[in-house]
Amino acid sequence: MSSLLSASCLPALPRRLAPLIGTVFRSSSSQKQPVDLPDFNTDVDVHTHRLKRPERPPPSPARRWVGLEGLRERTEGSLIPDTLQEMEKDEQFKITAENLRKLGQVKLTREERKKRQRALRKLGIPNFREFLLKNLKENPQEGLEDKHQSLKKQPIEILQLNIGLYCNQACNHCHVESSPKRTEMMSREVADKCLEILATSPSIHTLDITGGAPELNPQFRYLAAGGSALGKKVLDRCNLTVLLEPGQEDLPDFLTQHRVSVVASLPCYSAKNVNMQRGKGVFDKSIQALLLLNERGYGKPGTGLELDLVYNPLGGFLPPPQRELEDKYRQELWDTFGIEFNKLYTVTNMPIKRFADFLYRRNELQDYMNLLVRNFNPMSVKGLMCRNLLSVNWDGRVYDCDFNQQLDLAIPRTRLGLSAKQPAKEEPPTVHPDLKFKGLSVWDIASTDDLLGSRVATDNHCYGCTAGMGSS
Repeated sequence: MSSLLSASCLPALPRRLAPLIGTVFRSSSSQKQPVDLPDFNTDVDVHTHRLKRPERPPPSPARRWVGLEGLRERTEGSLIPDTLQEMEKDEQFKITAENLRKLGQVKLTREERKKRQRALRKLGIPNFREFLLKNLKENPQEGLEDKHQSLKKQPIEILQLNIGLYCNQACNHCHVESSPKRTEMMSREVADKCLEILATSPSIHTLDITGGAPELNPQFRYLAAGGSALGKKVLDRCNLTVLLEPGQEDLPDFLTQHRVSVVASLPCYSAKNVNMQRGKGVFDKSIQALLLLNERGYGKPGTGLELDLVYNPLGGFLPPPQRELEDKYRQELWDTFGIEFNKLYTVTNMPIKRFADFLYRRNELQDYMNLLVRNFNPMSVKGLMCRNLLSVNWDGRVYDCDFNQQLDLAIPRTRLGLSAKQPAKEEPPTVHPDLKFKGLSVWDIASTDDLLGSRVATDNHCYGCTAGMGSS
């Protein structure tokens, strides 16, 4: 050490510090001599060193599923404060909110579409309409001998109303980006017009009410009762936890009274997976809500009160076979909680909105688009919801399906020979000026028969509805 640190190398130091400096270097030198220590065995090939992911601490007892005992007490109160708290902590929610503030929804949707298109272009895959027609030509389907009919409106059997984006949850897969912060709500004027169309469209057998959490919209009960009075089947697309929100204590009885069919989202029968996708405390509340519905007869044989469940995957993969998964759900929910239901539906996650952001952040969007294309199922085409469903937005605009609605892929007014520059004659003055010229609305049609044979609007997200068992 003395040869490396000669006097000429050191700056002049105060005399009182010189002994200390020598002591430090001598001590350091002695520590570098070979010694026999139990963990002194690090490899000299430092370029091969890798850090493993930090191990998560074990879950606290409060976060574990603790069973049915005390479930009712544990699930009292609103979920909204917890949802808002999680949104404030979640970095991705904050990034999305900031991007929305800076760019606006239209530009964000356009950028999302470009990401999907770039992914497909890298894979050498054509646009959806071209791809579909080519595959139907190679794999003709019974009832679709004229392949061009596959993307035209058939008699409308389902009127689906998205009555608002307000929700007590903020699920990370949500294709409508609902949350407690959303304020969009259907008005009574739009609700009345929807019921009028329902009454003048004999081909419609089902009124499908969705959101957000549709039950939290003031028009939900008005529409459900109105649809039931017209003799239509009424579906409530329910997140389950809404049944436990303050002010909704009588909701199970209302649903029972009007014999509303409940289609409930439950992405797993385990607490860990449900809470991961849908938020803290959601699993407990979902189980309690299912028990409340079972108490009213929902899901039980012979009651006619339908309770169906919906599964969607946690990540960028296709759902399991529907029949086998239904059997698994039935066994797990009955054995563990004593819960009964009628049917389970599996749906493919659509690569739009929050799920598209999720895939893009993980650099999985291209792989997911490739997965959807590779698993194109020609048998799914006849059941595509865009062929026999009409989707109505909270503001009264109409779309071919709920996914097109969320991407604002509007039905052009010219499809009915109407002027694109003139609002509908019946449109009430309360309609916001920014919405007057954004496509066909309920004020433009007297009956859904007006749309019979019209061409369905498609884009690159449509691969999701034809992959595997589809998303319809």
